[in-house]
Amino acid sequence: MGKDKLKRFAEMETFQRVFQPQVDYHSPEHELRGCWNEKVFFNTHPIVLELGCGRGEYTVELAKRYPDKNFIGIDIKGARIWRGAKTINDEQILNAAFLRIRMETIEKFFNRAEVSDIWITFPDPQPREAKENKRLSSLLFLKRYASFLKPDGIIHLKTDNFPLYDYTYNLVESINASVIAATDNLYHSTDIPLNLDIKTAYEKKYLAEGKPICYLAFRLPSDFISKISFAKSDQLP
Repeated sequence: MGKDKLKRFAEMETFQRVFQPQVDYHSPEHELRGCWNEKVFFNTHPIVLELGCGRGEYTVELAKRYPDKNFIGIDIKGARIWRGAKTINDEQILNAAFLRIRMETIEKFFNRAEVSDIWITFPDPQPREAKENKRLSSLLFLKRYASFLKPDGIIHLKTDNFPLYDYTYNLVESINASVIAATDNLYHSTDIPLNLDIKTAYEKKYLAEGKPICYLAFRLPSDFISKISFAKSDQLP
């Protein structure tokens, strides 16, 4: 491991709103589950997640734009998270935090109806069919999100990968989710909706290569959320 990475990892240990718990499938629910507002943000504002956040561009920029909401960037890559974590630390952006975990353990960190919205920004498309359950917009992950997403919560997917966009769109329709917005060429129009103008490092690279950007926003059906929540209710505090 390079010296720069080691330096960044050591620096992240000093940041107040960066959490790097050692968890796996068999770990108990984390102490922050259901307590993010109380123990981290010290307010009652809505919580928004950025999944596969990379450098955390969406987490940081949304936190700046919406001081009345709390934002948590989640990724497993510590060297990437460092950039966003350093920004919120240096600029004292108090309504943002970062969580370094494997996404498969996300349910251990958020309680029922604790999260208002989810952004999935340029995730690994996992193109092989055998890897379908690893896609952050797969049915398995939608069920995970349903266990902690508010009934009116919105899931946003932004990707350069059309097969992932198409797969997600078809899945969303199959479960009767409400599609709020859908486009396979976001920047074809000059009238870009608010918050979609935020560009990650990956997005800038893809745009420079002439790749179209896809965007999908949807709400899970209420019965889908209630079924998942009910199934897990005996595990909730």
